[in-house]
Amino acid sequence: MKPRAEHGRFRMQVSIADKLAQERRARLAAERFLEQTKVELFAANQKLAQHARALSDQIVAQRHGLERAQAQTESLLGENTRVRGDLELATSAAQIANRRLWEALETIHDGFAVFDQELRLVVANRAYLAFFDGHVAVTQGVGYDAVLKLMAQHDMVELEGREPLIWHSEMMARIRCAKIEPYVLRLANGRYLRLADRWGDEGDLVCLAQDITKTMARETELEKARVEAEAANRAKSAFLANMSHEIRTPMSGVVGMSELLCETTLNEEQRLFAETIKSSGEALLKIINEVLDYSKIEADKLRLYPEVFDLERCLHEIMVLLGPSARDKGLELLVDYDIALPTRYVADPGRMRQVMTNLIGNAVKFTLAGHVLVRVVGQERGDGQFDLQVAVEDTGIGIAPEYIEHVLDKFNQVESASNRKFEGTGLGLAITRQLVELMGGTIWVDSELGRGSCFGFKLTVPVAEPLEVAEGPLAPITLKAALVVEDLSVNRVVLERQLQAYGLAVTLCRSGAEALGAVKAGAHFDVVLVDQQIPDMDGLQLVQRLRDKGLGAPILLLTTNPDQAAIGAMQGELAAALEKPVLRSDLFRSLQDIAQPVAAAPAQASIAPRQMRVLAAEDNRTNQLVFNKMVKDYDIDLQFANNGREALDLWQQWRPDLVFMDISMPEMDGREAARAIRDYEQVHGLRRTPIVALTAHAMDGDADSILAAGIDLYLTKPLKKREIAKQLAAYCPPGARCSVPEAGLQ
Repeated sequence: MKPRAEHGRFRMQVSIADKLAQERRARLAAERFLEQTKVELFAANQKLAQHARALSDQIVAQRHGLERAQAQTESLLGENTRVRGDLELATSAAQIANRRLWEALETIHDGFAVFDQELRLVVANRAYLAFFDGHVAVTQGVGYDAVLKLMAQHDMVELEGREPLIWHSEMMARIRCAKIEPYVLRLANGRYLRLADRWGDEGDLVCLAQDITKTMARETELEKARVEAEAANRAKSAFLANMSHEIRTPMSGVVGMSELLCETTLNEEQRLFAETIKSSGEALLKIINEVLDYSKIEADKLRLYPEVFDLERCLHEIMVLLGPSARDKGLELLVDYDIALPTRYVADPGRMRQVMTNLIGNAVKFTLAGHVLVRVVGQERGDGQFDLQVAVEDTGIGIAPEYIEHVLDKFNQVESASNRKFEGTGLGLAITRQLVELMGGTIWVDSELGRGSCFGFKLTVPVAEPLEVAEGPLAPITLKAALVVEDLSVNRVVLERQLQAYGLAVTLCRSGAEALGAVKAGAHFDVVLVDQQIPDMDGLQLVQRLRDKGLGAPILLLTTNPDQAAIGAMQGELAAALEKPVLRSDLFRSLQDIAQPVAAAPAQASIAPRQMRVLAAEDNRTNQLVFNKMVKDYDIDLQFANNGREALDLWQQWRPDLVFMDISMPEMDGREAARAIRDYEQVHGLRRTPIVALTAHAMDGDADSILAAGIDLYLTKPLKKREIAKQLAAYCPPGARCSVPEAGLQ
């Protein structure tokens, strides 16, 4: 029994243990479930809290958005109120502006209208509609085409002989253009309307009709006045043309006889009187010439006669002519002619000379100290023509800025008329400008008061080949080094450029002391150029001192007065004396002679030449006397003819070498006599006799007819002894003595 009881207890104990184990497992499982449930509950609480916070934030944001929306709504309501107020004010202002605009349009006397894209009338002021009063009713919506038809059909406009339909078509074609040209319309009642129409940006046609009746009447009066003024100007020109001969003929006698009187033996007082008469007569003639030249230009009677001429030589001759005036004032006359530029061109040499003489003479006149420099440059165009530019620079009084624009006008000068320091008509520059423009060029002025001026002009002219072809090649210049002694920097630069172009190395000195120092330092020179006037010593003194230092190189003296006796005394020390401004060709020939001296050719016996035969046709006895006195020192055979008929007879009988032919003569004038001579020469196969016309007509505009008559050239009275001498020397034939000494050509 005991074992069973123990076994029973054991089983009971096992059962309890199992139950306890099961309970523990259940409790652990419950604890784990509870723990997991807590975790899940905590996570759920966190999510719930997050959702709550997000919802709270959203509610806050929505509340703020609602507040902003409410604020914006209130602001918009206020803005709407303000805009509505502004709109009402703007509408009121627009209505006022529109009313004022139309009040203004209704006030003006010009007609104003607007047509839409279909050319229907939109608006028009009373002035526009008033054009149709009493004829047709023009209202809003009527077409532009219908308006034109009504105007033509009711004879409201002068059709000038055209059919109404043709006029209507022309007017419609006019407004169809993108840019509508103004049109003057003459109404049947004598009034004039100027139609100024244009297309607007939106395609509307804006029309303006101006009443220009008074303006047209004024233009008619002005046209009548212009015609009368032109007639008066032609009468003035004709009067000047006729008076020129009457004035110049006695002035020729006055100036000519006074010039001859100055050559006679006179005491000091008599010479003063004679020279005063001569200078006063020449001044009067210059004034007359300027007035006549300007009148000739105004009358469009000035003609150009182009021919081949040497520009550089022409410029040099002008410088020689103006040299005495410059020397009296201590001025240097300089020329800088581009070394690569040709010298021969085709132009009117007389007018070119006149232009350059006016500009250079003006520079000398208004320059009290320093220099006048003429600079010539140019550029080839490729068609046988050159663009030439001539500039005249001076160190004169200059021009104030307010005068520069007017200095080229007629009757204008730099100084005032109340205290004029420089005499003249004030026409010289005006004539120069018009001559340059007549030749197709332009003129300009640059100046600064007190520091000088620069007057220049630009022309396009054909280049001319040399008339004479050199026999064989030119001798080369083999010189290597040159010494130039010149105190003026501008002239040093010009000479340096010219010499360097011939292949010489140039040493420049400003004074005699510098030159002596260069020679003493042992420098070698093949040629020396010395200015006669240098600061520290005379040029001739420097030449002598250079020779004393043992300088054996040839020396060229540059001088403004080559006829001085002192230069003649130094001939043994000088290779040559070149007159300033130095001509390029003269400098080139002098360098050639120095580089390759030519032995003197043996003298050959020749037949003694005869006298040159000269015929002068002149009907005025005083002018005959003047002419005879002017040529009395020349070895010529001179005969006079009193008219063209006598001149023709004497020419046929005597066969002169040169004929001086007056143009205005009785029985047969100079043109007719010249034509008769040329006809006779052609029929009988005779050589051409040179004929030089003498004329006092400065305004007749017949220079072309003078040359067309077979005359070679013409001289204007009063005659100058130097001009006569130049013609005698130029036309002296082979076999006749050259009757004019070199001094007579100066």
